[in-house]
Amino acid sequence: MNVLPFIMVLLGAVLWGTTGTAQTFLPEHVHPMVVGTFRLAGGGLVLLLAALSMRQVRFGDWAWGPTILAAVAMAAFQPFFFGSVRLTGVAVGTVTGIGSAPVFAGLLDWILLKRRPAKKWMLATTLAIGGSALLLLTGDNVSVNPAGVALALGAGLTFAVYSMMSKTVLEFAEPSAAVGVVFTISALLLSPVLFIFPLDGVATREGISVVLYIAIAATAVAYFLYTSGLKALPASTAVTLALAEPLTAAILGVLIVGERLGFFAWTGIGLILAGLIVLAFGGKLKTNEEKQIERLRKGIDRAKELDRDIRP
Repeated sequence: MNVLPFIMVLLGAVLWGTTGTAQTFLPEHVHPMVVGTFRLAGGGLVLLLAALSMRQVRFGDWAWGPTILAAVAMAAFQPFFFGSVRLTGVAVGTVTGIGSAPVFAGLLDWILLKRRPAKKWMLATTLAIGGSALLLLTGDNVSVNPAGVALALGAGLTFAVYSMMSKTVLEFAEPSAAVGVVFTISALLLSPVLFIFPLDGVATREGISVVLYIAIAATAVAYFLYTSGLKALPASTAVTLALAEPLTAAILGVLIVGERLGFFAWTGIGLILAGLIVLAFGGKLKTNEEKQIERLRKGIDRAKELDRDIRP
């Protein structure tokens, strides 16, 4: 089994997980939607220019339908996600939004592609979502706002739709070209945000440095890795692997921001890791039923060989 696609998706998710920590270095009055718009515009432009320089963009046979749907989904993800974080807090918004995405992806795979989720995926997703829920138990007061949770579920659904539509686009385009075109369209859809919220906090040396990091490393590189891995994986599998994002955010919160995690939160980290390991390497582990079937097939093949040897 080729584990490279799994590793690429995981690395992309790890880079996403650095976004929250990076934003702590921005002035507090910088609106998250401004950051979201700049990350899509900057990341999309970097990848689009790279794809154009390598002549990977061929608009004549481009899959415009899935591209537009992916762009709309990614644009919608920004207000859903940031709105949920504002109403119900970073912990609940992030865990509900990112944690619900694998469930939506599995359901979309099942309903639209008639592909029933594998037992390995169900086990890994259950472990990872359970671990994400335990990350909420950090010892702080957790505010659960119904409207915020609804917005977070919208974020999970739009991210799942983005992943599924991107996988279709990847049948016609290279990863850098696919992400570059999708994100450029998404940024254009969100561009009115730049005329609504103030930009003075971004127009500083520190602000520019943070935005450049988020746009290039946490968006362009991260989504290139994620999309490259997505090309070889089912969308539901890639979205589950993306749960490495809250795992990374939690660890960085401890190491850099100075947050403290309790017993349940560390248990949650362990469950997320267990789920990701099951998903990435579980294909090598066979159930008792599969082993019995394999032994039976070997027995039949051996009996056929003996029968050929005995016949005159």
